[in-house]
Amino acid sequence: MSVSVFVVDKRGKPLDPCRPSRARKLLQSGRARVHRLFPFFTIRLVDRTLEESIVHPTLIKFDPGSKETGVAVVRVEEREDGTRVHHALAFAKIIHRREPIHEKMLARKSYRKHRRAKLRHRAPRFDNRKRPEGWLPPSQRHCVDTIRAIGAKLMRYLPMCGFAVETVKFDTQKLMNPEISGVEYQQGTLAGNELRAYLLEKFQYACVYCGAKHVPLTIDHVVPRAKGGTNRVSNLVIACCDCNQKKGAMPVEEFLKKKPEVLKKIKTQLKESLKGAAAMNTTRKVLPKALEATGLPVKIGSGAQTAFNRHRLGLAKEHWIDALCVGNVSGITIPGGLNVLQIFCMGRGRYRRTNVDRYGFPRGYLMRKKRVHGFATGDMVEAIVLKGKRQGRWRGRVLVRTKGRFDIQTAQGRVAGINWKYCRLLSHSDGYRYAWLSQAS
Repeated sequence: MSVSVFVVDKRGKPLDPCRPSRARKLLQSGRARVHRLFPFFTIRLVDRTLEESIVHPTLIKFDPGSKETGVAVVRVEEREDGTRVHHALAFAKIIHRREPIHEKMLARKSYRKHRRAKLRHRAPRFDNRKRPEGWLPPSQRHCVDTIRAIGAKLMRYLPMCGFAVETVKFDTQKLMNPEISGVEYQQGTLAGNELRAYLLEKFQYACVYCGAKHVPLTIDHVVPRAKGGTNRVSNLVIACCDCNQKKGAMPVEEFLKKKPEVLKKIKTQLKESLKGAAAMNTTRKVLPKALEATGLPVKIGSGAQTAFNRHRLGLAKEHWIDALCVGNVSGITIPGGLNVLQIFCMGRGRYRRTNVDRYGFPRGYLMRKKRVHGFATGDMVEAIVLKGKRQGRWRGRVLVRTKGRFDIQTAQGRVAGINWKYCRLLSHSDGYRYAWLSQAS
């Protein structure tokens, strides 16, 4: 549990957070009620309003990333000497689902292509489409919308004064070649060469997998496109037709598990993908505008400033620590025992109610209703089973079944076959799954 417990007045207006010991006394004395359990434990006072209280400004700070985003909730203290001390109240880490969304978009594309092959009378629609201004790919739009949604969710329970977000611009050419300069920025890897001729010359007109020469050679992706591989030259090799077909979408480690020397040689020429850096460059200007739509001011800090603050204060390199160091910071305090809340983006289900196999044929049908006996997949429930082999107290995310036998995903694992009559709803599904990380240092 985090050090701070969020507090709202009897009308639902946010007040200053308090410590768990204070919240426990308020609940035991009847002066407060449990308001929410997720994402952060929140209590509601029954004998106080916002006008009768003194609140201090609270700032939510984000350190965006392509896969994870750090979140820090701080209380800002303006001292007489002009310094700004940020007192940490809560930490969180958002785990995005950018890659799964990208894979689902590719699957949808393949299904659409298959339908067009079967229905030749269907006119193509891409000629009539026009992307609106500010359009982003769904995988990148998801990251922006998630950060904005988490910020709006926390605004309900905190006396907010604004947001702070880090924006960085990656030089992808510099990431590939740290020594690049001058006119080399205008010349690509293939300056003066065609792609196929470049690869044939690079691999000496031989298959990299079996060494065959004087046979028809093709271009192969070392990391398959189906596994997230790109068309970068560093991910392309020359292979004969037989090796190319045998490898297919198989990982290169599995395909060459009996040839470790060949695998090592191929891996030396592979480079790290720059998809994450490209995504951050795309969304760095969109995210502040999305947060400004909440009506609160947004302060922007650079990545260099964040790194300077972290090194000056002697803090570890973590996403939530980077979020804490965003912007103009004179001093920082982190109470002991402050845990980090992990927020997993799970989505709100899907419209498709038919599962298909790898070839696109139906292999199973989902139920038409998403709720069973008032429960939906993703709801947080508590089940108390008094007897039987599933006896115990189970608390976690529920997976509903048509027959009323639910599965509950707990911190220790999944418990299957719990009757819905034993379940008690704790919180409706909001598209996220929450779990506490180990204690922050």
